Amino acid sequence: MGSAESAGGRLGAVLSAPRTGAVALGPHGPWLATTPGLAKRVLTDPASFDFPGDVSRSGDLSGSTGDTRSGHTVFAPLAAEDVAQGRAVFGDEWRAALLAHDRSEPATPYDAMALLRRPVARSTAAAVLPGLATPERDLVADLVLAWVDALGPVIAARRPPHRWSRARRAERVTRVALEDALDPVADRDRSATQLATMLAAGTQVPVAAGAWLIAWLAQHPSEAPGGTVDPVHAVWETLRLTPPTWVTARITTAEVDLDGQLVPQGRVVLVSPLLLGRSEELVPGDGERLADFDPARWTDPDRRPGAWLPFGAGPHACPGRTLGLAQLVHVAQWASAQEIALVEDVSVDQSRGILPSPCRFTLAPRRGPSP
Repeated sequence: MGSAESAGGRLGAVLSAPRTGAVALGPHGPWLATTPGLAKRVLTDPASFDFPGDVSRSGDLSGSTGDTRSGHTVFAPLAAEDVAQGRAVFGDEWRAALLAHDRSEPATPYDAMALLRRPVARSTAAAVLPGLATPERDLVADLVLAWVDALGPVIAARRPPHRWSRARRAERVTRVALEDALDPVADRDRSATQLATMLAAGTQVPVAAGAWLIAWLAQHPSEAPGGTVDPVHAVWETLRLTPPTWVTARITTAEVDLDGQLVPQGRVVLVSPLLLGRSEELVPGDGERLADFDPARWTDPDRRPGAWLPFGAGPHACPGRTLGLAQLVHVAQWASAQEIALVEDVSVDQSRGILPSPCRFTLAPRRGPSP
């Protein structure tokens, strides 16, 4: 299976950066915060480092509160009861997705990215919109998936597509359809546009993370949850090695001193959970093997899983963190009863975060120990 270390491109540039604090990746930036302390400062100081533009790359900053401000909405974390509802929906939908595949394509391998789409989308919609009846919730989930699919070519493009391009028109049509469906449940605190953004992020990221989790467990069957391996640890190890949101950006609102480097106003500063997850300061175990998948490393009581900030930090931290973890732990627990085998090599797709491409696998019941 391909690794981030061997992927090259932007991943390689970030992973090869010296761990000296602030590193300029080009003559005029962006700058990369390579130490835990500096990364946390960038994420938790919105007065100096603001959230950049919208997910559709339209360049529309009409909601800005300053020359370099994005006006990005800060979402409250999901309530415990809403997470519980989303977790229950995910369990039901995951079983249904497996059954539907077995009935319609019994002789073909499973595709992890395809298999996870509907369970994650419906689970996220149930948690974010707990008052919706099931038919309306399912419609919203399908519209979210359509928008995520249409956003893909826009996000993956080297340059933002022209407003009248085919990719931009498709993105606009699917986004408007989703926002129209959300209008009846929008309010002063959460507009239809804001709800759409939250639902899309809460769908795309867990789908990719869940596919990575399946890929890692298939590649390392001895590490599959069950016995002495905690499924939560398997999830944390997946998020450490292959965080779908492997880099996050902030924009300086004024000239900022980054560990002695003066970064002008309006410049991009990056934080990479992928890079921080390779830090001996944050991760237990052999420093020479931090690129290895080893859930058992998190049995070390002196190290805190998540210290590499896979969900961000500060006011713009992921509001669906607990739901995403619950979805992934469910997949890890399910995997404990399976023997999962990849049918082909998995490579790293850098076009939209990092995705396992492809991640197709077969299943067999896990065999118990020999008598």
